[in-house]
Amino acid sequence: MANLNTSYMGLNLKNPIIVSSSGLTSSIDKISKLVEAGAGAVVLKSLFEEQINYEINNQIKHGEGYDYPEAMDYIAGYTKDNSVGEYIKLIKEAKEKFDIPVIASINCFSANEWIDFAKKIEDAGADAIELNVHIVNTDKNVEAAVIEGLYYTIAENIAKAIKIPFSIKLGDNFANLVAVVNKLYALGAKGVVLFNRFYQPDIDINKLSLTSASVFSTPSDIRRSLRWVAIVSDKVDQIDVSASTGNHDGEAVIKQLLAGASTVQLCSTIYKNGAQTISSIINELSYWMEDKGFKSIDDFKGSMSYRKISDPAQYERAQFMKYFSSLD
Repeated sequence: MANLNTSYMGLNLKNPIIVSSSGLTSSIDKISKLVEAGAGAVVLKSLFEEQINYEINNQIKHGEGYDYPEAMDYIAGYTKDNSVGEYIKLIKEAKEKFDIPVIASINCFSANEWIDFAKKIEDAGADAIELNVHIVNTDKNVEAAVIEGLYYTIAENIAKAIKIPFSIKLGDNFANLVAVVNKLYALGAKGVVLFNRFYQPDIDINKLSLTSASVFSTPSDIRRSLRWVAIVSDKVDQIDVSASTGNHDGEAVIKQLLAGASTVQLCSTIYKNGAQTISSIINELSYWMEDKGFKSIDDFKGSMSYRKISDPAQYERAQFMKYFSSLD
């Protein structure tokens, strides 16, 4: 039987399958099904600073007698403490009940709240923290370096505040992703998740309204992450890479591991096919390893990464004329 054990940010996992932060990991009952199906670790549904602030504003807007600053401060503090308290409770219960790593997730947009939330999460017993960072800036006068600097500030501040490992979940829209990851590692990040999947806008041409595109990934979306998993895992080999987006079956998981991922995150495929798809993917991975004669994940992990293939430029190639120039 193949040994599927692996390591991610210093944590020992029984297999490389991690369930992404989502509604799938928002309660003990839901997590139980994932653990039963064989998940190696779970990332809890994100604690959203934006959502907490919305709840605070909603409470103040619809409440009565909140005209005094002291009253509004009380409501803001109570709402925030209640939201964070529920999240802390989930972490503690998950750690008591399950024997797999429990990774918390924070989605914030202000530097101070990251620190406050991270400390409370560490105290609650989380094994690690995944920082869900995505900064959208539409100011034409703000240089890209300024935006990247915000990521670095967040990583540096978190590294100083907590002792448990943390990863940063990134988007794919950086001018030099390798340099960004290298800097994040230097500042204390132990892992990066490639890539975040954001809500994408769409336009309803009949209702003339803005809508949201599908929130689920498709198998073809693996192309977004596979290239950069292979490059980053080689160029910044001190940091662990968790592959996310487009991982729908065992074949996708195997590809990401060959490219150099330490772990592979699943989400959309579980929504579509149920928790049992985790078991199917683990079996497919195990059978493939046995067929190829691999006894452990380390035997083949990264064997198809940037430096390991005969022509690394294949991962850098962005033009498609070579492949489609002959088509009419």
